[in-house]
Amino acid sequence: MPVRLHHIVVDAHDLPGLARFWTQALGWQVLSVREREIVIGPDENAPVGMCFMPVTDPKTVKNRVHLDLTSSAQDRDQEIERLLALGARRVDIGQTGEESWTVLADPEGNEFCVLDPRPVYFGIGPVAAVVADCRDPAAVAGFWKLATGWVPGDSIAFLSAGSVSLRSPAGVGPYLELLASADAKTVKNRIHLDVAPEPGEDQAAAVAALRAAGAAPVDIGQGSGSWIVLADPEGSEFCLLSPR
Repeated sequence: MPVRLHHIVVDAHDLPGLARFWTQALGWQVLSVREREIVIGPDENAPVGMCFMPVTDPKTVKNRVHLDLTSSAQDRDQEIERLLALGARRVDIGQTGEESWTVLADPEGNEFCVLDPRPVYFGIGPVAAVVADCRDPAAVAGFWKLATGWVPGDSIAFLSAGSVSLRSPAGVGPYLELLASADAKTVKNRIHLDVAPEPGEDQAAAVAALRAAGAAPVDIGQGSGSWIVLADPEGSEFCLLSPR
């Protein structure tokens, strides 16, 4: 049942506007445009892209999933100013100001971090990591290894105690970092992951394997579609797509 991480999905009020911000922020390109979906990425063959889908509900709490962006010592301050000029803003989520990252939010309030230079991320591209808050990262790490097909990553030295790092076995693209957090999940995540079976694999078999590993079906008003909405063992929603 080979399953892999496919997209980072972001809820959007202004679908084209938010997609445009992230396209410019990351230097990526628009890969597809549909009535209710815009997909961006470095190119068609990139291991992970971003997908924007429309919603009407407001953002009310700090996101449990966010992106960490790379920077270099030479351009870090300029990069932050560039992102602010594109429509980002500085936000306070309780940081002290002495961290090795700067917290910003996109035009719809989705938090992201611009990291100080870290050798482990050199050459990785603009996205260092997809970071997910977890009550017990070690307990869900095995589940996400199964759901993404990823393996332990070497960015662990830069994470807080108890956190877990995963990465594509090909050694390309961003990390998935499961970050220890005491914050409780209270609302549907505005950023979630899409995973998909490899071509020729069976979606129903993938559902069964993920259910056996602790996933549960959830209803977020999705209606009918070719994807199946599940939640991981801590309740974070994700979508299992049809094979691709």
